Amino acid sequence: MSVFGKLFGAGGGKAGKGGPTPQDAIQRLRDTEEMLSKKQEFLETKIEQELTAAKKHGTKNKRAALQALKRKKRYEKQLAQIDGTLSTIEFQREALENANTNTEVLKNMGYAAKAMKAAHDNMDIDKVDELMQDIADQQELAEEISTAISKPVGFGEEFDEDELMAELEELEQEELDKNLLEISGPETVPLPNVPSITLPSKPSEYFLPSHDVSLMPCGGVSLGPEFAQD
Repeated sequence: MSVFGKLFGAGGGKAGKGGPTPQDAIQRLRDTEEMLSKKQEFLETKIEQELTAAKKHGTKNKRAALQALKRKKRYEKQLAQIDGTLSTIEFQREALENANTNTEVLKNMGYAAKAMKAAHDNMDIDKVDELMQDIADQQELAEEISTAISKPVGFGEEFDEDELMAELEELEQEELDKNLLEISGPETVPLPNVPSITLPSKPSEYFLPSHDVSLMPCGGVSLGPEFAQD
């Protein structure tokens, strides 16, 4: 027999054979507590009444006063007994409630244990290990495929990276030189050609137009034949 079967029994123990259930016992104890509480209230009222009667008779009727005090003492004794009984019943009820709670907890735990056992009946640890290994292999394969897909493909065209970098640097240098020339401007400016005709060191004659005689020197000049008048 299993542990839970020993605890609860196949037929539920005495409760299954007509004995009281924990719920019934707890309810009975609560009813008893309620009855004793009412008894307490009654005795407290009677004690107050007897004390009032004793004060009322006082020295006028000592016999009646003493009888009232005696009754008060009896009521107080009963009240003390009820207090002790209530404490015992309360302790018993709490213990029974705890036991009933533990019983329900153990029943639920046993039910869960059976369900877990049933769930594991169709499981083999070796198969679980194989399954986890297959999952790991498939994840690794998926990562390799993703890596292969993400790599750039040249579709058969391969280039030398060093050669491409050298060409890029050459283009950059040409562009830099061009920018520098545009900023600084040309170094030399070409001058116009000088005529090759030799000029005389000192003119011997003045050349003046024939119609402007006022500018001729006083001594006169000898004009060439091309300026002679007809």
